[in-house]
Amino acid sequence: MALDPPGTPTPEPPTPTAPSRRRLGVEIWIVLGLSLGQSALYAAVRLYARYTADLPLAQQTATLNPTRSVRPYLDLTYQLMAIGFALVPVALALYLLSTPGRSALRRIGLDRARVGRDLAVGVGLAAAVGLPGLAFYLAGRALGVNVQIDPAGLDMYWWTVPVLILAALQNALLEEVVAVGYLVERLQQLRWSVPLIIVASALLRGTYHLYQGPGMAVGNVVMGVLFTWYYLRTRRVMPLVVAHTALDVVAFVGYAALPEQWLDALGLT
Repeated sequence: MALDPPGTPTPEPPTPTAPSRRRLGVEIWIVLGLSLGQSALYAAVRLYARYTADLPLAQQTATLNPTRSVRPYLDLTYQLMAIGFALVPVALALYLLSTPGRSALRRIGLDRARVGRDLAVGVGLAAAVGLPGLAFYLAGRALGVNVQIDPAGLDMYWWTVPVLILAALQNALLEEVVAVGYLVERLQQLRWSVPLIIVASALLRGTYHLYQGPGMAVGNVVMGVLFTWYYLRTRRVMPLVVAHTALDVVAFVGYAALPEQWLDALGLT
């Protein structure tokens, strides 16, 4: 093989070209088909199944974080595997958003550049969403448009609370990175208008919660509008992950740890 003579400049790597609109559209469908879009279709079918069942919607239950085995350590293994594989679409979305010389984490604000501020904003968003969300859930139960939600179907072991916290973090990363960070970035590349982007992201969030009933789906659409609007203003997804994690930790761990009398008093059983 012939060698270049000494002093020959190293050729520059080719400049990556921007993906076409068609390629971006196909990419979005693939990412959503592997993650939240798939969940949305299943949720819509499950809602149909609930409405056509003999039992009224208000008397049905949706169990989150169910036990996967009666054998404790096998159950733990299944739980950790489910959490890990659910994060693969997050890794895919981040990989697709990355470009040479530009980190996807910095691009969508999932880095540690503003830890203190992100934590404070995230806790504030959780408080702003959590209390109205609980009232919305209870009102939907009274109107018969929400199912009874069991946030923690796991039996109590030494690992139950850590697994519920990991499940909350997994939910937050999957939903906020894919439904907000990734989707907003790609739809802006497709030159969608800001109102249309907010509607698309919020409706996606609401649709994959349809299995909990139309009332909870509407509540999640409202949450999606707020979260997507915040991201468009700040380009920071970290506060949304903090807020979502906090909401789910309170729901999952609180339901598993609170005495049944307290849950009855709150109308959660």
